[in-house]
Amino acid sequence: MESLGLRAVGSHCSLSEMDDLDLNRALLDRPRLKIERKRSFDERSMSELSRHDSPRGRSVLDTPLSSARNSFEPHPMMAEAWEALRRSMVFFRGLPVGTLAAVDNTTDEVLNYDQVFVRDFVPSALAFLMNGESDIVKHFLLKTLQLQDSEKRVDRFKLGKGVMPASFKVSHDPIRETDHLVADFGETAIGRVAPVDSGFWWIILLRAYTKSTGDLTLSETPECQKGMKLILSLCLAEGFDTFPTLLCADGCSMIDRRMGVYGYPIEIQALFYMALRCALSMLKPDGDGRECIEKITKRLHALTFHMRNYFWLDYQQLNDIYRYKTEEYSHTAVNKFNVMPDSIPDWVFDFMPLRGGYFVGNVGPAHMDFRWFALGNCVSIMSSLATPDQSMAIMDLLEHRWDELVGEMPLKICYPCLEGHEWRIVTGCDPKNTRWSYHNGGSWPVLLWQLTAACIKTGRPQIARRAVDLIESRLHRDCWPEYYDGKLGRYVGKQARKYQTWSIAGYLVAKMLLEDPSHIGMISLEEDKLMKPVIKRSASWPQL
Repeated sequence: MESLGLRAVGSHCSLSEMDDLDLNRALLDRPRLKIERKRSFDERSMSELSRHDSPRGRSVLDTPLSSARNSFEPHPMMAEAWEALRRSMVFFRGLPVGTLAAVDNTTDEVLNYDQVFVRDFVPSALAFLMNGESDIVKHFLLKTLQLQDSEKRVDRFKLGKGVMPASFKVSHDPIRETDHLVADFGETAIGRVAPVDSGFWWIILLRAYTKSTGDLTLSETPECQKGMKLILSLCLAEGFDTFPTLLCADGCSMIDRRMGVYGYPIEIQALFYMALRCALSMLKPDGDGRECIEKITKRLHALTFHMRNYFWLDYQQLNDIYRYKTEEYSHTAVNKFNVMPDSIPDWVFDFMPLRGGYFVGNVGPAHMDFRWFALGNCVSIMSSLATPDQSMAIMDLLEHRWDELVGEMPLKICYPCLEGHEWRIVTGCDPKNTRWSYHNGGSWPVLLWQLTAACIKTGRPQIARRAVDLIESRLHRDCWPEYYDGKLGRYVGKQARKYQTWSIAGYLVAKMLLEDPSHIGMISLEEDKLMKPVIKRSASWPQL
């Protein structure tokens, strides 16, 4: 990183000694390239709409561009949401570098909600990009990249170079009268688990920035190229794995507490797939970049086949699993993972409609987690991990099981909840993840933006509008809580923070996507025809 004059920081993950001029001179003042491309509707970004009318040097209370571009009157919640989002902005030496997890003045217990979380900032970043404000996103990408270059230790164990922080905060040194950034790579997190998803979200956000602005100079810098390679080197290294999916610990993603998602969780696999495809579009084929591209291409072929075949569940596949033989040997085995039919939970037989399907939560040796997880399935649609038929089947399921998966507040993070003896064994009697609460079947408004993106991608915006209507009936009145509890999502979560930033940003992104669907290009990928594995037609589309 010496080409930018950036120095590696010490084990405390501090950036106090970095020169602010490094950013301004080397990257922030570089001219942006205006790229003219012919793109499909699915791949268009909103840059064509906003690049020429995007004002610079705006007041933080200016009217959002997305509202100005539409002739109809925006919902009153939009202005309130923008004000709340701007109040959460974090500045480091005069530059915006992210947004706080929450700005809840109703409690004195801050915990770690006063930090900038990588995954939490993604909807905030998308809202700013869709509104023509890209500088905060650029600063965020650069600062987290610098933190990646620091030494990371948990007790006496050193983490891999490519690990991205879960979060960071601005700390003031009153003696030196300077500010510095302090990052958390999992050493202070619950369970001390490193965030596997942070690096994937960073790559996805880098592509979103590039698509939105048309600025290729950032992703093509040696620093960003190196950053992507370091992240992917953690995932593409050869080892003992016999599957192309990533083996993960509990608590390594949005579900950051023990919830029985260890193994090969759908959320991580979907983000991994999307990050691989985003990186493939940004990596330069020179030097070690060529080798990395070759590894990505091979992994994508294997991962696509594996996920579309072994993680997919519809009526026909469920019936097949129900009739599986066990203890099969040789390459002719049908039950490749030796899943026991008696392990199929009773609820899934009634839950599965004739038309519809979804990617199950986890697949491993003698293990299949039949729970439905919102984020993994939505990202599977956005990234085209799901085939067009599978994407439509996921939306069919969502419509058919609206009361269970959406209820009175979008969107269930998973379904169903764990309770009774199963809850005690799987969660370790976690008092925060009681039934239909928090990560155990709680309803999370932030998932609205991913649901909306999936709806637009599949040509079903009416589903998203229905969900937005539910959000607008309560979210502002309830002071933008983090999550809701109850089987229908009727009650504000028992430990939910108010003015949760990603609840606010998720609403804004959903509204702007519906107002201008061309925004979908920055967070959506078209199906790669070369990645199509040979699979049988989904039973979700029977001949009627």
